[in-house]
Amino acid sequence: MVIEKGISESKVVKISKIKNEPKWMTQFRVDSYKKFEELSNPTFGPELKVNFDDIIFYKKVGKTEKDWDKVPKEIKETFNKLGIIEAEQKYLAGIGAQYESESIYHNMIKELTDKNVIFCDTDTALRKYPDLFKKYFNKLVKYDENKYTALNGAVWSGGTFIYVPPHTKLDRPLQSYFRINSVNIGQFERTIIIVDEYSDLHYMEGCTAPTYSDDSLHAAVVEIYVGKHAKCRYTTIQNWSNNVYNLVTKRAIVEENGLMEWIDGNIGSKINMKYPACILNGKNANGRCISIAVATNDQIQDAGARMIHLAPNTKSEIISKSIAVNGGNATYRGKVKITKNAINSSSIVKCDTIILDDKSRSDTVPVNIVNNDSSNINHEATVSKISKDKLFYLMSRGLTEEKAKELLIMGFIDRFREELPMEYAVELNSLLKNYF
Repeated sequence: MVIEKGISESKVVKISKIKNEPKWMTQFRVDSYKKFEELSNPTFGPELKVNFDDIIFYKKVGKTEKDWDKVPKEIKETFNKLGIIEAEQKYLAGIGAQYESESIYHNMIKELTDKNVIFCDTDTALRKYPDLFKKYFNKLVKYDENKYTALNGAVWSGGTFIYVPPHTKLDRPLQSYFRINSVNIGQFERTIIIVDEYSDLHYMEGCTAPTYSDDSLHAAVVEIYVGKHAKCRYTTIQNWSNNVYNLVTKRAIVEENGLMEWIDGNIGSKINMKYPACILNGKNANGRCISIAVATNDQIQDAGARMIHLAPNTKSEIISKSIAVNGGNATYRGKVKITKNAINSSSIVKCDTIILDDKSRSDTVPVNIVNNDSSNINHEATVSKISKDKLFYLMSRGLTEEKAKELLIMGFIDRFREELPMEYAVELNSLLKNYF
């Protein structure tokens, strides 16, 4: 089922009707749509020229299956080429797959069911766990924050919902994979993750799309709640094609002694605007973001992180690695704010960029604020080209110039790669070799 191109209040209501949603959600969508119409594009970052009249905002291709054999053949072939089910069988505790606007596959091992872990698509969570859903939905990322959170609120579909009960440790990761497969499609998943106190979760996310001459849009919202003494790691490798606008709002709130880690890889898209955030709300809370952004062939990677310290003795770390080549623009845009009450807090920010030719560029746009005398922020930034001396040394040892460059670049991003599971590190290596 496809709703024709363009967005209107009647189309928003139709999406809600197709999904058989409660009245409060239909009204939420309408309110979000009205706010979307009212708001303008962000005043910072690259210029956005999204033609909303050319976007298909909802396309359903099938129902959610737990048995991979029941997924439509053409969709299975697409995901099989990406190695999704092979990965599930080898090392994942559960997996979800979204194709266009809806989840088409969701499954997890029995051990998680026995532990009362909830892992499903977000539409299913609204139906099966309405009280839990409503408690966390739209609480951390409000629909009226910007034009694209409002758009997501109006037309959201799919995404991941996870609840990990107290004192529960997941030994293997959960993963979701998002695929835009048609021309002019918009994908607007809504992800909510709750890691209750003394629990531990690693969630991984992959994103791809084929290349078309017309633009597509991905505008997701992610809300993560990390309880006391809990830990959440969110790993993303985004490899959207160069016709996709990737405009994503990701935010976590971290309670006392909790830890939130964003491991964020940005390889594809036409324009990418993404700044994973941690709100350090409890004392001794920790936030980390380790990211890589590769900008090539006139891509714009406008990415970074935000750390907001609200409580005493909180710590944050941002490590950003950027590569610009073939006319790409890799920009770090970040914010660290240590508030008046966040005494004895600290933050470290490290931004490193390699520019591989004279056509490419990189900018660093940091905002660092400390509002008390007992806290500190340490910010380092470097911009460089590949060292001719190192290149000569490697070539003198028998490597071709191409292999020598590859080795130096892989060494440059080693801090990011070492945070990835083996399978993701291998995938990243394969993706990067296509760029250099």
